[in-house]
Amino acid sequence: MIHFVGAGPGAPDLITLRGADLLAKADCVIYAGSLVNPALLGLTKPDCAIYNSAELTLEQVLDLMKAQEAQDHMTVRLHTGDPCLYGAVREQMDALDAAGLSYESTPGVSSFCGAAAALDAEYTLPGVSQSVIITRMAGRTPVPESENLAALAAHGATMVIFLSAGMLPQVQAALLEGAYTPDTPAALVYKATWPEEKVVRCTVGTLADCGRQNGISRTALVLVGDFLGNRYDRSRLYDPSFTTGYRKGAES
Repeated sequence: MIHFVGAGPGAPDLITLRGADLLAKADCVIYAGSLVNPALLGLTKPDCAIYNSAELTLEQVLDLMKAQEAQDHMTVRLHTGDPCLYGAVREQMDALDAAGLSYESTPGVSSFCGAAAALDAEYTLPGVSQSVIITRMAGRTPVPESENLAALAAHGATMVIFLSAGMLPQVQAALLEGAYTPDTPAALVYKATWPEEKVVRCTVGTLADCGRQNGISRTALVLVGDFLGNRYDRSRLYDPSFTTGYRKGAES
């Protein structure tokens, strides 16, 4: 059996219990070496075969999986964060389907959750934003034209931008084409939950300069929106005057 496992955002103890158990039982681990914390490999058994997929093509990864399956071995394909975000898992699953090989997925904690924790932030503040746009800047790999950063920025919602820390001047310019202003709060979170974690609070107007001054050009998330500010409404769910299915609200 092949298991796609989310490694979590970086800290070894932020992998799920199921993911850790699968790593401990695996005969083979193919891990995304450019992003997965190698400390997680310490959870594997001594005779586990370990391969770094950063050095491999899709075809080579699939050949490894097929070879392990032919020996009735259990393989863990270890992806950063949660594999459903920028994990390139669909193409692997489709190839395994075509080969008649079985697989299962185990979710993980995404780095956008780790970044919010690093900032002590809530993405969906009442009266501020109830939507989170997860996206990235077009670079060597394109994005659909309808999802270009400036178009998405027009919503003014909470935004989490992956895979774009090396293009901060372009990111800043695109954000300013949308609903954000130079004073809109922003932050850079480098390697959220890793020992090297670095948090830089800034504004959209100072985003590129802050990235340059702090040497952040990769492995960082860009967070944008008024959720990083101080203004928000009280949650109605916990307002004493608000009636829910579990309690009756007090009279005004």
